[in-house]
Amino acid sequence: MQTIGLLGGMSWESTAGYYRAINQGIKKELGGLHSARIVMYSVDFAPIEKLQHQGDWQKTGEILGNAAQGIEAGGADFFLLCTNTMHKVADMVEAAVHIPLLHIADATGKALQYEKIQTVGLLGTAFTMEEHFYKGRLEEKFGLQVIVPGKAERQLVHNIIYQELCLGKVSPASRDIYLRTVDNLAQRDAEAVILGCTEIGMLLRKEDTSLPLFDTTLIHAASAVKKALVAD
Repeated sequence: MQTIGLLGGMSWESTAGYYRAINQGIKKELGGLHSARIVMYSVDFAPIEKLQHQGDWQKTGEILGNAAQGIEAGGADFFLLCTNTMHKVADMVEAAVHIPLLHIADATGKALQYEKIQTVGLLGTAFTMEEHFYKGRLEEKFGLQVIVPGKAERQLVHNIIYQELCLGKVSPASRDIYLRTVDNLAQRDAEAVILGCTEIGMLLRKEDTSLPLFDTTLIHAASAVKKALVAD
């Protein structure tokens, strides 16, 4: 079994979900008392969130690059950024180490291709929904048509992530806002919706809507399990 590196803390609420999902995956595959070999570096999210909203992505990349070096020094064979938004600086972080990064958008794109989804809605932070680093990768590498909510809905989705979900708050009123947003995406021909922030799975579950939901935390974790169990 290879050792998985987790670069988390963005937020720790979703990183806890990664740890649980990966260990459950290893137990399912190997049985008994097996658990995953994991090296984790959990950052302090507060200064990173501040830098995000200031637009200082260079500094965030440097912080995460240093953290990735710690993961590599701890013996990880590959690593994950346990966040969608910070894949904006994925190239910078991966360049800081010699071990490969398992990219969250690639894992998600493969899952969508497997299910033969062509048009997909995307929920996430404003950075993830609006910028090219995520949508563009899905469109260019996997041939997907990615649609996002309107401007007002994007702001609501973004605010709920930072003001509630990252703090561990789950509100029925916010769930209703997200479900209306999902319905609007379905009316625009979305065949499925990507939960493109690792906290959104705390709020939306597959039984909440008839539209298929692709939870990036669970998809990314499953990809890590699969890679960890592939012999060198």
